[in-house]
Amino acid sequence: MTPFLSAKRIALPAIAALAAHLVPALASAAQTQTQAPETAKRLTIERLYADPALSGPAPRGLRFSPDGTMLSFLRGKDSDYLQQDLWAMPARGGKARLLVDSTALVPHAEALSEEEKGRRERQRIRGRGIVSYSWDHDGKAILVPLGGDLYTVTIKDGTVRRLTNTKAHETDARFSPKGHYVSFIRERNLYVIDLATGAEKAVTRDGGGTIANGMAEFVAQEEMDRDTGYWWSPDERYIAYERFDESPVEVINRIEIGAESLRVVPQRYPRAGKANVRFALFVARLDDGSRQQVDLGDNPDIYLARVNWLQDSSAVMVQRENRAQTRLDLLAADPASGKTRPVLTETAKTWINLSHDFRPLKKKRQFLWTSERSGFRHIYLYGDDGTLIRQVTHGNWPVSAIAGVDEKRGLVYFTGWRKTPLESHLFVVSYRRKTAGPRQITPDGGSWSVTMDHKARRYLGRYSDPATPPQTAVYDSRGKRLAWVEQNALDAHHPYYPYLSSHILPEYGTITASDGTPLHYQLYKPANFDPAKKYPAIINVYGGPGVHLVRRAWGRLADQLYAQAGYVYFRLDNRGSNNRGKAFEDAIYHAMAGVEVEDQLAGLKFVRSLPYVDPARVGLHGWSYGGYMTLMLTLRAPQPFAASAAGAPVSDWTLYDTHYTERYMGKPQDNPQGYRNSAVLTYIDRLRSPLLMVHGMADDNVIFANSTRVYAALQARDLPFEMMTYPGQRHGIRGKAQSKHLMHTFFAFFARNLKP
Repeated sequence: MTPFLSAKRIALPAIAALAAHLVPALASAAQTQTQAPETAKRLTIERLYADPALSGPAPRGLRFSPDGTMLSFLRGKDSDYLQQDLWAMPARGGKARLLVDSTALVPHAEALSEEEKGRRERQRIRGRGIVSYSWDHDGKAILVPLGGDLYTVTIKDGTVRRLTNTKAHETDARFSPKGHYVSFIRERNLYVIDLATGAEKAVTRDGGGTIANGMAEFVAQEEMDRDTGYWWSPDERYIAYERFDESPVEVINRIEIGAESLRVVPQRYPRAGKANVRFALFVARLDDGSRQQVDLGDNPDIYLARVNWLQDSSAVMVQRENRAQTRLDLLAADPASGKTRPVLTETAKTWINLSHDFRPLKKKRQFLWTSERSGFRHIYLYGDDGTLIRQVTHGNWPVSAIAGVDEKRGLVYFTGWRKTPLESHLFVVSYRRKTAGPRQITPDGGSWSVTMDHKARRYLGRYSDPATPPQTAVYDSRGKRLAWVEQNALDAHHPYYPYLSSHILPEYGTITASDGTPLHYQLYKPANFDPAKKYPAIINVYGGPGVHLVRRAWGRLADQLYAQAGYVYFRLDNRGSNNRGKAFEDAIYHAMAGVEVEDQLAGLKFVRSLPYVDPARVGLHGWSYGGYMTLMLTLRAPQPFAASAAGAPVSDWTLYDTHYTERYMGKPQDNPQGYRNSAVLTYIDRLRSPLLMVHGMADDNVIFANSTRVYAALQARDLPFEMMTYPGQRHGIRGKAQSKHLMHTFFAFFARNLKP
């Protein structure tokens, strides 16, 4: 795509002080945490989806130039925050300048190919215009895919060079490591352009139909966080690429209903327990066009999880995962012969979570790696022969990801959740020698995301907390701010300033699960809160693995709408969610809708026990896995919810894809009782309260059949429900008008059923 012994409140450490330091305008509004003046301007659904973006300018795709002198990023237009342009600024600070205006370069609306629509859906890209770009080797030019074609832009003078001009859509384009070529995918084949001569060369020619070269298959994009299917060697002599054949995959005739059209899309969708694509990994030699297949073993029913190169181009490092996802092998492949040797193996009794943390070192034949073998993800140092040299980090807390490596000083920088699962921070530790432990670089009080330069001497840091919208700056490796990229100060010029006095800060706390595990929650009290009154409440649920929602960060502004409309708004991270260690996640193994439902029902009991909540007026909503949880909770709650709204829900895990579903549930044929227990239709007779179901009619992820099965079952039992479908929309509802309509639909539904 997840009884209470105690409830205790967790304080927000120094948020007010930190917010006042970072955003002076917030200091005057600190008193409005839950008490908004009657005259305060209230946020509206119409304004939430109008321009400019309410949270302020939010640079995306932030990167240092290869030479470290420039920063580049994508930013939405003030007149249309979804239409993105490319900007650049000096890394030392200074005024940002518009580098590429997306509408000037391609004035007309883009007509995306089906492959590109799928890629953007898998990557959850909501913007238009420029959605990706890459730097050349020396920082002199940027590659921009736009309107289905490819352009390069010279940094010095802004000269634009068009590289392709075809009816076909070029995707997954990038510069080669030394900047001599541009590579891309066209019509399921891999191509390169020699930038010196302009000559275009097909690396593969047999793509088309069910055959694809250089692309990532559906489950790799959707579930494995792998968006590409080709990898350049650092010396540009080779390109490793995946070739897959979709013909073994079951065809699902998905009816894609648009506003004025209807078509049948024969989608090859690998459902749980069914066949996956057949694939092979090849290494193509660029000079003579020859290719060599990499030996991945005798078992074809595996996954190609990750592919990397050693920095001297001597080996392709391949991560091979078994179908059950209980074993992950790191193999070193000779690019000339394709022969492989095992380097290390990870195993798990439940499943292995993939990462991007293979980091080969230049000066020594070593690499850094992360593993959850201790129960928490930590960093390990290995020799290239697979010999473990040392465990670098330790403790009952998880590393999120390696952010950068300073080989000169022997330091590794990483993000993680060392103190609390409510805040993500940047840390540093030596990988060469034993130390007392990692040093935290970013200050407490909120959440950070970072992008380091290639030498790990500076980082682009994005900070937010519940009172501070995202702020982005350049920092040195010790955490000293060097320059603002986007201060995003909440002053009188900020789009959110008119609503600042109505802004409601959430409360944080924990409840206790049945096994004694503390579960974190977030709660918004209604505007103009009166403890003597009884309010309706809405629980927002996700509940699935790989996600956790309760954080000290700038929240979704839709949360403010619910609180300002007079609702208590609550969310809880149940067992099965991430960043709490493997045992916390493993609680759902082979039993989805088990402990997740138990924990969320515990959250419901807690909400109903609050003295200011009317226990008869508690609603529920969620999307995707949250939509699934909404249905399961609605059908299994001891006392009915007053109203429930389920968006794009899974209803039966036999309808969902192999890699995600089998990771947690195994195959249906091996766990039939688990699949029955986790199916919505098993409990469908228990519907006792108002239900709204919402789904995009062109959803290619959680296919529409998940909802139509529930519709038919409810109709067969003469059980009333409401529904809203969105023609042409996929798993996420895109577009301002459609998003606004969806929010109005939710609010109208809850007003009918929860308001007095």
